[in-house]
Amino acid sequence: MADGASETKTSNQMWGGRFASGPDAIMEEINASIGFDKKLYAQDIRGSKVHAEMLAHQGIISVADKDAILGGLDTIQSEIEAGTFEFSRRLEDIHMNVESRLATLIGPAAGRLHTARSRNDQVALDFRLWVKEELQRVETALTRLIAAFLDRAEEHADTVMPGFTHLQTAQPVTFGHHCMAYVEMFGRDRARVRHAIEHMDESPIGAAALAGTGFPIDRHMTAKALGFSGPTRNSIDTVSDRDFALEFLSIAAISATHLSRLAEEIVIWSTPQFGFVRLSDAFSTGSSIMPQKKNPDAAELVRAKTGRINGSLIALLTIMKGLPLAYSKDMQEDKEQVFDSAESLELGLAAMTGMVRDMTINTDRMKKAAGSGFSTATDLADWLVREAGLPFRDAHHVTGRAVALAESKGCDLGELSLEDLQAIHEAITDKVFDVLTVEASVASRTSFGGTAPAEVRRQIAWWRARN
Repeated sequence: MADGASETKTSNQMWGGRFASGPDAIMEEINASIGFDKKLYAQDIRGSKVHAEMLAHQGIISVADKDAILGGLDTIQSEIEAGTFEFSRRLEDIHMNVESRLATLIGPAAGRLHTARSRNDQVALDFRLWVKEELQRVETALTRLIAAFLDRAEEHADTVMPGFTHLQTAQPVTFGHHCMAYVEMFGRDRARVRHAIEHMDESPIGAAALAGTGFPIDRHMTAKALGFSGPTRNSIDTVSDRDFALEFLSIAAISATHLSRLAEEIVIWSTPQFGFVRLSDAFSTGSSIMPQKKNPDAAELVRAKTGRINGSLIALLTIMKGLPLAYSKDMQEDKEQVFDSAESLELGLAAMTGMVRDMTINTDRMKKAAGSGFSTATDLADWLVREAGLPFRDAHHVTGRAVALAESKGCDLGELSLEDLQAIHEAITDKVFDVLTVEASVASRTSFGGTAPAEVRRQIAWWRARN
């Protein structure tokens, strides 16, 4: 625009004759969304092109007007991508900014583009297209993270480490098995993403303001052209629905929670007290005062971003919870949370993929820790059930006495003498020592989904065939 006066005039023309003067500064400030919804420019232009093609195909506008509209929209997209397009707050949103510029470029034909549609179904389309594309990006990022874990799991299918419950040593497992736990987690996230894409795969355009339109439009044509499986089936629900955004934020919150759990483990494992892993310099920082420090800042920041994503989910749930049908202006507040969460989630997935691929595994420290805390106690109890015929509860009691004796002697279970063990229960033989090593423990867990290296490799193969 050449000046503020002409810009205000254009804005008033967009609204129509009822609004004789422009909104004051406060109303402009609260009403404008162009600061964030300009992110939807590509989806807005794509939707407008498809709508214009359909209008011409149905004889609602002329082919000449359609061609002028398509050419003008191409110019606008080029201007935006070149950084020369002037966005105006007075024009409120991406739709009005594009439409105003189109009118400047091609004249009256631009006014025919909005035939048989409303900003209500237009924004529903733009936002739905953006979320669908973002879900596809997240699916790709999750696939890369799963692949990184599969590689580490295969590399360390035999690497023994302690398994924890309550962050206390429980039973020996393999690091490969531990990695595969995260494959399962992020695999569920990816399944949710794929379901969400399928669930939202309907086109809103043509619902108009809330009641549909009397023009002879072809909603199936526009749905197909936009890559949807079909059009939505209720015009009221179409313009008031933001379930697709809520589902995205729900998926993002769950996946971010998984990232946060992984980040917490990396933070713990990289401490000198654990020393299980060492992060590469690419994902660590130093201290401004303590030269010996190597801080896992990338993991900590991934952990922190979970709070932002969870907050966005709650914010949008709260915005939507009291809205009567159909559209309300409250729904303008739906996008910033989604945009911010998408950026945070993509960044977290990329950072974690890099950390998983780059970190060095200290197999010696893991193996040493795997035998601490009497981690083979369950193996002793199982041996008493299997070889001595004791009921498990009796075997549990006998094992508890053996643990107490080993603790009093300051040694591990496998370091007790046969005489010590037979003093607790006479049925114990020297064969018990075959199961009291961490290697024997993990090798024995051959049940489906267990930690035995052969079973871990079987699960890796299953996932590789599906990744």
